[in-house]
Amino acid sequence: MSDYFARQPRDYLAVATPGAGKTTFALSVAAELLGRRKVDRIIVVAPTEHLKLQWAEAAARAGVPLDPTYSAGKGRTSADFVGVAVTYAGVAVNPLAMRIRTERFKTLVILDEVHHAGDALSWGEGVREAFEPAARRLALTGTPFRSDVNPIPFVTYAPGDDGVPRSVADYTYGYAHALADHVVRPVLFLAYSGEMQWRTRAGDEVAATLGEPLTKDLTNQALRTALDPQGSWIPSVLAAADKRLTEVRRHVPDAGGLVIATDQDDARAYAKTLRQISGEAPTVVLSDDKGASKRISEFSAGDQRWMVAVRMVSEGVDVPRLAVGVFATTTSTPLFFAQAVGRFVRARTRGETASVFLPSVPTLLGFAAELERSRDHVLGRRVNDEGDLFSPEDALVAQAQATESETGADPGAAFEALGSQARFDHVLYDGAAFGHEGEVHVGSEEEMDFLGIPGLLEPDQMRALLHKRQSERRRTRGGSPAGAGADAGPTVGRPDAAEITAHEQLAVLRRELNGLVAAWHHRTGQPHGVTHAALRKECGGPAAAIANADQLRARIDRVRAWASERRSS
Repeated sequence: MSDYFARQPRDYLAVATPGAGKTTFALSVAAELLGRRKVDRIIVVAPTEHLKLQWAEAAARAGVPLDPTYSAGKGRTSADFVGVAVTYAGVAVNPLAMRIRTERFKTLVILDEVHHAGDALSWGEGVREAFEPAARRLALTGTPFRSDVNPIPFVTYAPGDDGVPRSVADYTYGYAHALADHVVRPVLFLAYSGEMQWRTRAGDEVAATLGEPLTKDLTNQALRTALDPQGSWIPSVLAAADKRLTEVRRHVPDAGGLVIATDQDDARAYAKTLRQISGEAPTVVLSDDKGASKRISEFSAGDQRWMVAVRMVSEGVDVPRLAVGVFATTTSTPLFFAQAVGRFVRARTRGETASVFLPSVPTLLGFAAELERSRDHVLGRRVNDEGDLFSPEDALVAQAQATESETGADPGAAFEALGSQARFDHVLYDGAAFGHEGEVHVGSEEEMDFLGIPGLLEPDQMRALLHKRQSERRRTRGGSPAGAGADAGPTVGRPDAAEITAHEQLAVLRRELNGLVAAWHHRTGQPHGVTHAALRKECGGPAAAIANADQLRARIDRVRAWASERRSS
């Protein structure tokens, strides 16, 4: 806040990681400006109806009463209020009415999650027209901006080294900084793989392992199979997540969990499964339910174990007691992932750690590894595909206040999930991966080594405990530590070939190779497919999915050699 008042700008962009306190900062600025008589009125613009109410509640606690029931064209509000809270959609309906209100008073406009105001959206056009006369504009965001050739209203741009204009934040508070200040929690990502079987549109039956190198379509179909409520994968992962929540609640009694589902049908099915697992009915939140905001508020203030939601709890919704999450949705854009994980990172007490369960899919594991990386809005950058972090989020934004009655699947791609089995893959924490040798089945002691980690640990204690449990299990099983250069990827040792079947041995080697390739991608930016192709060229042999054990070992050794050469250079 000191930076803001030292500069006294008309426009100010604050970029802060989810959970870092953007709302508190903005309301502190608003209260100070009102006290100094720099402004007379406040307008808060939020993405959703629930966030509008959440802003009004937070503002009331800060002594800045806002009317969350105001709508453009309504005219005056009660003299009890010093401002209003509206949605971007509401502004777009009647921007002229909002402009008149803005002109009548010296107004501070707070634009929450300002990336929603991109000019390519009608919301952006309305925002520019409505708030151009504002005395002050404070823009907030905690997630990557949209990217196209259109600038976001009231955001400053400057050319980078390559001449391409990029957004310029007045103040940036990243995840790493917030973590060091104990403002946010560290995140323990627990990845689960397993065997999937499904039938394609052509009637072919396909079997594949979740997380192994597959085409984009096959990866998506494997993920959909894993998330099918009728299979065994999702009940197994929900049961594991509930065990983790139980452990966390030993130390944090009101800790809650959130399952993010793809659609309403899945959400209801997951809730039914969770009730059978935990013995307690979860809170189910659907955006077309008129009581959704009330349900979220009640869950936030209570001590229930689980909430199941579709998309509306992905951005800005503040439930500080959320500590365990299950990412069980096929919506897997970088923006959505960042928003979803942001629901679990708000710190309350030192030592709290967020635990997020993920399908072991390379894209999601990549997002998890890149959590601390921030990106500016780049104008004119070419978007290569929907997996690009800069990919436009128009469809996702349009769904933010829509219903989730559709399945989210492509109606033209007939698909039938036949069955699924889950197994524990590994844990990602603080840039490193931890796991056990061989197949780690759900419900096993090896899995509990990680699910049973205490709910309150300092980051260095967590790191030490992960290393200790992995090492102890390796010594118990008589395995050997991973080879030199293991810091380039998951620290999973290779088991003795005599202890496991050929199938298990190949699965372990493929997992190790995939982890190393993913780590090489995070270190160099080289796409996974390019790395696999380079390894095949240097070491010979077919694709990893059908390579033999010796060929896989050769590629693993080669990646480790690359990592060693890079460190020494």
